[in-house]
Amino acid sequence: MSQKSLTYADAGVSIDTGNALVKAIGPLARSTARAGADPELGGFGGFFDLKAAGYSDPLLVAANDGVGTKLKLAIETHRHTGVGIDLVAMCANDLIVQGAEPLFFLDYYATGKLEKEVAAAVVASIAKGCRQAGCALIGGETAEMPGMYAEGDYDLAGFCVGAVERDRVLTGTAIRPGDVILGLASSGVHSNGFSLVRRIIEQEGWKLDEALPGEGVLDIGEVLLEPTRIYVRSLLPLVQERAIKGLAHITGGGLLENIPRVLPEGCHAVVDVSRWRLPSIFALLQAGGRIAPQEMARTFNCGVGMVAVVAPDAAVQVTSAVEGSGETAFEIGRIEAGQRGCTVHGEGGTWGSTKDWSATHNA
Repeated sequence: MSQKSLTYADAGVSIDTGNALVKAIGPLARSTARAGADPELGGFGGFFDLKAAGYSDPLLVAANDGVGTKLKLAIETHRHTGVGIDLVAMCANDLIVQGAEPLFFLDYYATGKLEKEVAAAVVASIAKGCRQAGCALIGGETAEMPGMYAEGDYDLAGFCVGAVERDRVLTGTAIRPGDVILGLASSGVHSNGFSLVRRIIEQEGWKLDEALPGEGVLDIGEVLLEPTRIYVRSLLPLVQERAIKGLAHITGGGLLENIPRVLPEGCHAVVDVSRWRLPSIFALLQAGGRIAPQEMARTFNCGVGMVAVVAPDAAVQVTSAVEGSGETAFEIGRIEAGQRGCTVHGEGGTWGSTKDWSATHNA
């Protein structure tokens, strides 16, 4: 008995669907064009011209990341229009803290069966994130892998490269005791801690389409899926003017573990949580999970997505500049002399605690 002549489609991979997706997202990539890059998908690699971008003695800085299990909520709620912004943000925000301008971005989209509409929505949000960060989407990879993912599931990874002039690298070595710690408001949970978020949702039996108390018409799913804020355009001019001594992107590890990453020896960050209001989504998660305030400080951003360390006489100028760029800023603490690390503390009544509390992490 003769066997059927097999095709790639018989194995579950549609070349035609992949080609149609590339054609559909071509205009999205072109919408991210910037000096140094004129994105045109379809080649084996993407080019970037540093000279055309205006650099004379640059260092390249690279970062890669994913969106994590936040994707599960996007898939469950069929809301795919923000996760691409998350993907870009997690990489681009990691570049700006080094003083680097994000230049170009590449994405990796993997799924068991390619659904063109879903993939196109995700890539459209990646392009939107790139426009917000000022970087070009110069390429990517779409992988259709039957058997690797559950039906409807997909995963994302992103890779971003930036540049900084050699004498403008932001190292944090200029930070001294007495410097001011400014916090830039987050847009929500961003893209960290979602394994705990999902555990709380399951434990408490919450429905993602339930209204979030205190948030008007927004439901829990909408608030949790709010894209990560991209701080590049607000901070880059200040970094280039040397108005900022150090930046910390508040991701996994929270305030407690991320701030020390930019501190020199002999400097200890002291953060007072009474300086800003804990957003309602974090209060809800804390109550639902019965999470101690110390654990909140090392798991979530708790309303502060980026930290800037500045000289005392620059605090007003930097605050005014970032607020003029659309950010909300708080003076959340000071640098003190001591072991390199961070202490986050609050009085009774803050973050669900009936008594004074503190948490310390030494790097």
